[in-house]
Amino acid sequence: MRRLCWLLVLILCTGLIAPAFAADEAAGLQVGQEAPAFRLEDQNGKWVTPADFHGHYLVMYFYPKDFTPGCTTEVCTFRDDIAKLRKAGADVVGVSLDDVKSHAEFAGKYHVPFPLLADSDRSVSTTYGVLKSGSHYAKRTTFLIDPQGKIAKIYEDVDPEKSSGQVMSDLAALKVAP
Repeated sequence: MRRLCWLLVLILCTGLIAPAFAADEAAGLQVGQEAPAFRLEDQNGKWVTPADFHGHYLVMYFYPKDFTPGCTTEVCTFRDDIAKLRKAGADVVGVSLDDVKSHAEFAGKYHVPFPLLADSDRSVSTTYGVLKSGSHYAKRTTFLIDPQGKIAKIYEDVDPEKSSGQVMSDLAALKVAP
């Protein structure tokens, strides 16, 4: 018994089991859980909170950085699909660590018709568990939040070209589910 305890201590100290614990810890938010509250400023200087979307689905997508190729593709895809998303009962917000000025320039250049939220202090990205470890960027992650404020879907390792279509498909499935 004593050998087993020492073996377990040795394994934990060498990190052979630690990655499994870290994965559970990093998982953070779960489907069905209440989405964390936030209060962030958009590209127009307007403060945005979850209450602004009550009664609607909310597509809250986190992206690394304004004006980068993948992020530009993603924002333009959501922009191009915004009418369909709204018809499906969903609003969209993009969130990154960029400031309001950067978001205003990005939204202006690409004619973005939805809020881009500035999480400059990283508080919301931290709460949602999307900060890249050792980085100054958020991981490309999307949360689909239902009209009651609960997380309906979490998308990790998002493909910027397919994100909007995937969300629309899941919205349709959620609306027909009992």
